[in-house]
Amino acid sequence: MAGKPKLHYFNARGRMESIRWLLAAAGVEFEEQFLASPEDLEKLRNDGSLMFQQVPMVEIDGMKLAQTRAILNYIAAKYNLYGKDIKERALIDMYSEGVADLNEMIMHLPLCPPHEKDAKMTQIREKTTNRYFPAFEKALKTRISNLPPVKKFLQPGSQRKPPIDAKAIEEARKIFKF
Repeated sequence: MAGKPKLHYFNARGRMESIRWLLAAAGVEFEEQFLASPEDLEKLRNDGSLMFQQVPMVEIDGMKLAQTRAILNYIAAKYNLYGKDIKERALIDMYSEGVADLNEMIMHLPLCPPHEKDAKMTQIREKTTNRYFPAFEKALKTRISNLPPVKKFLQPGSQRKPPIDAKAIEEARKIFKF
């Protein structure tokens, strides 16, 4: 039997969180290798582990997968969570792309200049409330959080990461040099 998937990222939600959620929904235990310095990232780059020189990266089934959506698609297909036919997969892809759009807006907020934060937050709140949440709520109808493996992932002490804070932002800036 293959070992646990190994996730490479810094110790925060970011682009890896949706991967953690999907593994949790599949009931798959995983290990994490946190990047703690620019040297950790550089090592992955130098040993050829990062196709596009960036994380997240997941080691699974003898492969080193990069690019969030490629990783998600692989995991979903591997654990039969990618729909029963092409129409279901198309719906899943639409929701996945919506989540990706929402994540992009939210992930960039902590890096926004202070004088732009209020306007950016207003824009995010408006789009989230009027565009994204209604679509997600219609599809989910609260079912997902009641799945036993997801419920376990939501409990304290799981590998779920807390919301990003100033310390995590500084850690990311140090590692990724921005």
